[in-house]
Order: sequence, then C-alpha cells, then structure tokens
Amino acid sequence: MTSQKAHLIRGIGMIGGALIVLNGMIGAGIFALPSKVAERAGVLSPWLFLGAGLLIIVVVLTLAELASYFRETGGPALYATRAFGPLTGFSTGWLYYVSRAAAIAANSHVMATYLGALWLWIDTDVGHAAVIVFVCGALTFVNVMGVKGGVRTLAFFTFFKLIPLLILILLGLQHITPDVLFPENLPTIEDLGGTTLLLIYAFVGFESILITAGETSKPRATVPSALVRTVITVGVLYFLISLVYVAVLPADTNGATLVDVGRKLAGPIGAIAITVTAVFSIGGNLSGTMLAAPRLTLSLAENGLLPQWFGRIHEKYATPANSIIFLGFLATALALSGSFVRLAIASSLTRLITYAVCIAALPVIKRRADSEARERAYTLKGGYTIPIIAFGLCVWMASYSSVESWKFVIGLLAVGLILFWIERFGTRRPDRQS
Repeated sequence: MTSQKAHLIRGIGMIGGALIVLNGMIGAGIFALPSKVAERAGVLSPWLFLGAGLLIIVVVLTLAELASYFRETGGPALYATRAFGPLTGFSTGWLYYVSRAAAIAANSHVMATYLGALWLWIDTDVGHAAVIVFVCGALTFVNVMGVKGGVRTLAFFTFFKLIPLLILILLGLQHITPDVLFPENLPTIEDLGGTTLLLIYAFVGFESILITAGETSKPRATVPSALVRTVITVGVLYFLISLVYVAVLPADTNGATLVDVGRKLAGPIGAIAITVTAVFSIGGNLSGTMLAAPRLTLSLAENGLLPQWFGRIHEKYATPANSIIFLGFLATALALSGSFVRLAIASSLTRLITYAVCIAALPVIKRRADSEARERAYTLKGGYTIPIIAFGLCVWMASYSSVESWKFVIGLLAVGLILFWIERFGTRRPDRQS
C-alpha cells in the first residue's frame, strides 16, 4: 500500500495552525455553555471559565512539548503507539475518535436548538430529531463527495463567527457593573465535578492541530506556539462572553441562550444575528470535525489496527468513504440517544483519558529521543512539574464523571476493541504489508 504521507503538503503555517485550534474549540460550546454554567454557578460563572482555562493550559503546555518531537500526522494515537505499543495506541485513537463523534452529536443538538428559535416546528421533539438527522446526513454526504477546505475556508468561517461575538461583547460592556464583575454574594455550586467537566468542554478541541502535523510547516515550532497562544485567546473570549451573559440577563433566567442576550441588546435583529452566527459557527465546527476525524480511522486501518474496511478510498471521489459513513451513523445515533449536557460531559471524559495517556507518553518519548531531537523540542521549565500537574488534573476531573458516563465510554471502547481484535487476529492475510 502506498503511504498516504508521501502525498501530504505542508501548507499550514502559524496562522493556519491558529485557525485550526480556534475552530476546533469554538463551535457550539461558546453559544450553549454560558447559559448551562450560569444555571449552576450564577454570577460566578465568568470566573469559572477563566479558572478552567488556567487549568487546561497545563495540559496544553504538556501536549505542546510532546508534539514538538513529531513531524507526522496522527496526534494522540501516534504518541501512544510510539510510547506504549499498538493496543494502547489503538485504544487512545479510538477514544479520541469517539470523543469527536460525541462532539458532533452534542453540537448537532445545539444547532437544532438555535434553529428552533427561527422556526417553531424545529423546537418540537420531531423537528429537533429531524434537524439532527439532516445535519449529520448532509455532512456525511458532502464529505464522501469531497470537501473543499483549507486555510482560506477556516479563515472565512472564523471571520463570520468572531465578528458578531465581538460586537455582542462591545454592546454588552455597558451592562457590566462592579457588582457583576466582583460579586459579594457567591452562589453555592452543588455539583462541582459535573460543572468542571462542562467547563472543560469549552476548551477541548485544541488538539485537532496535532492530527494535522504532517501537513504543517515546521510543525515542531508551529504546533506548540499555535496551541498555547490560541487557547489563551479563547479563554479570554469565553470569560467576556460569560460576563456579558450574566450582566445582561436576570439571575433567575433559566434556559436562556446567547440569542436572548442578542435580543436584549439589539432587539429582534440582534436575536436573528446571533442565531445565524451560532448556526454558521457550529456548521463550520461540524464540517471541520467530519473532515478530520475519519482520517484517524483511516490511519488506524492503514496501520493494521482497524479492519481494512475503514481504510478503503472511494475510487471516484478519493475520500475515505467508509470511515466517513461510519462516523456519520455513529454521530447520529449518539445525538438521538442523549442530551447536549450528557454528550458534552461524555466527550470531555474521553478527551481527559486521551490527554492523560499522551501526558504519560511524554517521558517515554523524551527518553527515547536522540540529543538533536531534544535540543529542537519545545521544552517546559521545571522538568516534569507541569506534566505531573496536568496528569493529576486529568485524573481528578475524570474522577467526577458519573458511573453512567464511564459505562458509556467503556461500552464504546469495547466496541472498538472488538474491531481491533478482529483485524489483528481474525483477518490476517499473507498480502498484508507492514
């Protein structure tokens, strides 16, 4: 089999890398999470977003150092395979893949919610489900047929998702008072663990750039820099959006969204503008995920870790059609089976497991690297202090996950392991090339 890496072009620079991180993080979460967190934490929610950003940055820094040792495409699955072997590499890659499917499902829920504000029929159970099926089906079809993408498309989506949000922040600044910024009476957060996992969902997605390292110019320098700078920027943006949300809407407003903030600030036009922005933003995020995630199962199949069915390329459209179709069906099934909050928390849990494995891989990769690779690497100060904190943070946050979430993740991992063992032991062929 011809290596796919021979055909990759390193056309992603620093700006392109930042756009990948930004679009990976800003999708549905920035429109849905301010209201969900405010319901649990009230006026304290902006500071919780800022705190979550400070927590996740230690994970980002650790992955940035790890990424600086690689030039190939593959991300978490590649790191885990190099450090711990095929089984761990597959499990890590599969869990990450599942998290992307859960993210598509969660974001589809939010898109249906925002469209329901424009068309009341969509706000019904039948309408909501119809939107989910249509969105996942359309994305699957378009990606099988071939998707026009690249840095220019990402820049286009980024412009039209950020400009309205920045205008919303500017309009909302006049409502921010010292009492809102520094509240005297702090609310009690009953479910701190669940709220933390929900907050973490705001920041996951930054690792998308790791998968595209094989197409990134000077990846050992570009990937770490784009990761750290963009995550900090997104954390500030979440803080400001959440601050405007709690300042503009009454404290007892439950179930409100940024559409209600837009309506409060600019009337019906503001509501429509935020709705369209949300749909546009979520659509771009979903498209990017549907484009990138199937390449992971394609890579796993090419390395003999998944059945070759996942690695088949469409003869006419030159796309990993089977992997795309499988992801479309999986995302649709997950979306129809759970709510946004449940899917968001499940997605966060699978990401935390993936991050923990990657962090554990860092000392192994560093020990095996030659002196030249160590000199070129993005080295953190303090030795392993930051990675140890990051690993402990992942374990701590994952421990707050419900038994139901763990069963959900373990069940999906079991499905993946069945496919793994079928490929490794059930379908060995003499023509298999290493």
